[in-house]
Amino acid sequence: MNKLLGILLILFMMTSVFSENAKGWMEKAEQGDSKAQFNLGLMYFTGEGVDQDYKQAFQWYTKAAEQGDAQAQYYLGFMYLEGAGLIEDHKKAFEWYSKSAKQGNVNAQYYLGLMYFLGKGISKDFKQAFKWYTKAAERGNAQAQYFL
Repeated sequence: MNKLLGILLILFMMTSVFSENAKGWMEKAEQGDSKAQFNLGLMYFTGEGVDQDYKQAFQWYTKAAEQGDAQAQYYLGFMYLEGAGLIEDHKKAFEWYSKSAKQGNVNAQYYLGLMYFLGKGISKDFKQAFKWYTKAAERGNAQAQYFL
């Protein structure tokens, strides 16, 4: 019984920490801090410390992405590609992955290569697929290394 009480107490404290983090990120995000906007988007996307809400995640990711945050751009690409809380839109996924990949986001580079390879959101272009797979592979992306 004491173990269960201890576990419940730890879970309660963790939830409180996540909630406090959400409050702190919210204040900074509303002031235009792109990293806070990304972190808040991630919290809403995963449901860590807040109720999972893809619409809120999308809104915060968009604010950060429009300020040039490569991680937020990558996650927007993912949301559009997979239809996570949005209508699937491969052209928009391609646009956001492109922005992120050009800033060096290795995962975006891989997905950009994949989109060129499959012709999703863009015409098939094996030269471009090879180019982006190579960039991702050189930075250690195992999936890109496999496709090469």
